[in-house]
Amino acid sequence: MTSGLLLVDKGDGVTSAGVIRALKSQIGKTKVGHLGTLDPFASGLLPLCLGEATKVARYLLLKDKAYTGTIQLGTETDTLDRTGQPTGAAPVPALDDRTIADVAARFRGTIAQVPPMYSALKRDGVPLYELARRGESVERAPREVEIRELVIERAAPDRLGLAVRCSKGTYIRVLAADIARALGTVGHLAELRRTAVGPFTVEQAWPVERLRSTPRAEWPLVSVRRALAGVQAFAVAPDALEHLRCGRQAALRQLPLGQPGETAVLVSEGASGDVEAVIEVAAAGGWRLVRMLNGATLQDP
Repeated sequence: MTSGLLLVDKGDGVTSAGVIRALKSQIGKTKVGHLGTLDPFASGLLPLCLGEATKVARYLLLKDKAYTGTIQLGTETDTLDRTGQPTGAAPVPALDDRTIADVAARFRGTIAQVPPMYSALKRDGVPLYELARRGESVERAPREVEIRELVIERAAPDRLGLAVRCSKGTYIRVLAADIARALGTVGHLAELRRTAVGPFTVEQAWPVERLRSTPRAEWPLVSVRRALAGVQAFAVAPDALEHLRCGRQAALRQLPLGQPGETAVLVSEGASGDVEAVIEVAAAGGWRLVRMLNGATLQDP
């Protein structure tokens, strides 16, 4: 297939954009985008959307993510991770398993996070990280995120192991710093590895070096249909799809009613079942067309 989801195991020390540049000679002119960047110091699963798959990226961005990492206690940094400059220090109290477990319980569920200054969020069109590099700090409103699972374990007297599954928009750097403060000290994220995005895991991903040494035709692309496996699908006849491509949406009125805000996909009839369109339930009720895809580029070779 020429379009799909490419699961990359990003190494540390390289940006997410750098991964795309490293694969540019094989990707060529195909449109490409990533599903949530990883900080340069972080490693792990970086899903890339190729070709027609970029049209459904915003639906894949809603997926939960999972990480493992290490919190260094006793020192805080301006970036909240190991790449930053130290901004303070505090003694590390003796920590027992009960204390650590109690703190972990406090951070499970819905919590409020204040986005870090070193982030891509913008203020008046300027990324916060640019303001931070100029020594400026602006007020940031807290945002609610969901911590589905959280395990914290002692790795050393001043280091903690971290495993977390969380909602979109969670800053693990902020979580690490907040955990350190809840334990009566300060801290920063020393290591971070993304292990899952939705149903996909880092074990399924290929390192950049392996992808570069493998012809693109042999890359293990995940089809759009599989990537959207959790979304309801309706099989639609070829003539109805042709009408939709011409802007006529009468065929959508024949579909079963959905819930407000629900997303579904239209797939071609037959064994291939390629994703041909994305539809949503409009605020006024009834399905509306959101995006058409070129199913021919989604077929397996």
